[in-house]
Amino acid sequence: MSDRPAPTRWYWVRHAPVIDATGELYDTPDEPADVSDSEAFQGLARSLPRDAIWLTSNLQCAHQTANAIAAAGNAPANRMEDSRLAEQHFGDWFGKADEADFKAERKKRSHNFWMVDAATRPPGGESFLDLYARVCAAIDSYSAQFQGQTLVAVSHGGVIRAALAYALGLEADKALSIMVENLSTTRVDYYPGPGKGGDWRTVFVNKRAR
Repeated sequence: MSDRPAPTRWYWVRHAPVIDATGELYDTPDEPADVSDSEAFQGLARSLPRDAIWLTSNLQCAHQTANAIAAAGNAPANRMEDSRLAEQHFGDWFGKADEADFKAERKKRSHNFWMVDAATRPPGGESFLDLYARVCAAIDSYSAQFQGQTLVAVSHGGVIRAALAYALGLEADKALSIMVENLSTTRVDYYPGPGKGGDWRTVFVNKRAR
């Protein structure tokens, strides 16, 4: 690999736990996070690289998490917001986790490890395949724009699953089986150029900093 260009290093951080979350489906598409775990944020501030380019989604839990990491001692000089890094939008299903119609639809579209299969698009929302397409477009764009540099993306479980599926060549439904813990870090590096093994290297997944 010594003849290849320097990799673009992606550090993906899942946001802090959502306040009052009782299951997989939130009440609204933009819920606040609990950022009271100061020890976790101090660990993230120490473990994440300095002088990186930081990205967040447009959702408040991602901003709150990034702000808490910055307050703990790792404040980026350059931070950008991108709505393509937002969590899957469940449209009319938000707030309906206990309703019979939603439960019936979920049963028809069942997935062993997620609410519904990757292709199901909720009314007024998007499927995991829709999310995958926008996340991959964002990854391609930033990997080209910041080739050879380091990016820290504070985002969401579904987005990180999509990033891993892209890096590992997983089908979408298989990607939904990946567990992504709150305040964990996943790192994948993009190496442009030909060769067996693909363009992506997975360095670690779901790492907790303490």
